[in-house]
Order: sequence, then C-alpha cells, then structure tokens
Amino acid sequence: MWQIWLIVAGIFFVAEIFTTGFLVFWFGLSALIVTFLSLVISDLVVLTSIFLVLSVILIFATRPFVNKFLQTKSVNTNVFSLVGKHGIVIVPLDGKKGTGQIKINGEIWSAEELNKNDVPEDAEVVIVKIVGVKAIVSVVDNPTTK
Repeated sequence: MWQIWLIVAGIFFVAEIFTTGFLVFWFGLSALIVTFLSLVISDLVVLTSIFLVLSVILIFATRPFVNKFLQTKSVNTNVFSLVGKHGIVIVPLDGKKGTGQIKINGEIWSAEELNKNDVPEDAEVVIVKIVGVKAIVSVVDNPTTK
C-alpha cells in the first residue's frame, strides 16, 4: 500500500511543477505523510480520510504564510498607468452625449465624466478608469494652480 501513496505523492509533486499557485504541493506532502502512516495502518478508508483531512489542514494553515512570500504587486502599464493622474479639460465634457476631450501628459484623450455631468473647459480632472479609448474622469475638488 505504501508504494501507491508514494506514487500519488510523486504525481502531486510533478503536477506542482506545472502550476503557479503552490497548492498541489500540500496534497503531495499529505500523500507523503500517509505513505509513512500506511506502514502501520492498512485500512484504505482511514488512510484516505487522513490524507484528505491533512491536506485541508495544511492548505488552510500554511496558505496565508505562503501568500505573504508569493504576493506580487501589479504594476499598471500603458494606458492604465494614467489612472489617478490629473488632466485639463480642453473640449467641454458633455454628460448627455458622452463627448469631450482632456489633455494629460501632453496627450489628448476623449473623455467622459464619471457621473455623466457636464464639465467646463479648463477644469482639472482626475482619471478614474480607462474604457476602450476613452478616459472616465472625475472633477478635482481642489484643483492645483499651474
């Protein structure tokens, strides 16, 4: 019986190589522990139950610890790096038509106010999100002087 559990553990460890979540490893470790337990316990139902319970315990006990080390910060690139930046309205934003333009970092963007409000020319706005080729903006409450 121990040979089967050792093969199962090996399959899980090999499968972990092809995954990125570091989840399958815990099943492999559980199968490896059950391999040693199968030397003294011969009941398949008991061994399988131990394997399942041990897998769940290992996943929930160690997952936060592993996530702490595997956590990567996403870096906004391209147009999504504009989110949060300030721009100036160069063509008034019409909330009903969804038209208007802003200038940000020397580039001109089609823009729309987040709540479909009208925004006058020369108002300072902040980009909330990018949808397609249009910047969704919100008016800055306390504009900076330029």
